[in-house]
Amino acid sequence: MKKKLVVFSGAGMSAESGIGTFRDAGGLWEQYNIEDVATPEAWKKNPDLVTDFYNQRRKQVIEAVPNSAHLLIASLEKYFVVHVVTQNIDDLHERAGSSSVLHLHGNIRLAKSSGPNQEDRYYPIEGWELTANDKCPDGFPLRPHVVWFGEQVPALNDAAKIIQEADILVVVGTSLQVYPAAGLVHLAPGNCKCYVIDPNSDEFEVPSNFIKIKANASEGMRELIQRITD
Repeated sequence: MKKKLVVFSGAGMSAESGIGTFRDAGGLWEQYNIEDVATPEAWKKNPDLVTDFYNQRRKQVIEAVPNSAHLLIASLEKYFVVHVVTQNIDDLHERAGSSSVLHLHGNIRLAKSSGPNQEDRYYPIEGWELTANDKCPDGFPLRPHVVWFGEQVPALNDAAKIIQEADILVVVGTSLQVYPAAGLVHLAPGNCKCYVIDPNSDEFEVPSNFIKIKANASEGMRELIQRITD
């Protein structure tokens, strides 16, 4: 029986595909205030600005291609039952071939209702533009399927269950600074083999059983695969 391998990925995974991160120098948050584009209040105040911000991000995601780290993760399905839990809102894991991807913070290629019961149904966005004329069947404007600051994380419990059943946990491309998502790594079972891949992994506060691989996502995944498939 194949072991269950769980990948917990963050913005550093997609940075190698040219998708800007929020927290690094030159990242997207230097161009926008969080309060203006990534909160429920921002949507109520200026939905056009919020929609345009995510339209531009969606265009960037569509133009990007999966990098070697995404492809290496997908290739692990030959050896393991692989589940990806990602903080990223792009669809690069899916496009690389990963068959089980859970988006903690939403998927920018989808929209949802701005009215009640938002999580009941998601709507694929054709192309990169969502407009003010796009509405759900109940007549509410569609908004990006993204978890904004101050909102609950609907997929959190599902992610917790996946990590609690892991035989191998690989944390890659995330600084583990965004909660509650970052707390998920502490749910790995005691017999789980745990790895964290990041150029600054020496500075991370992770449980002592984590093996630190000080490298970017692609280099780190190559090293990891050598370790776990030999």
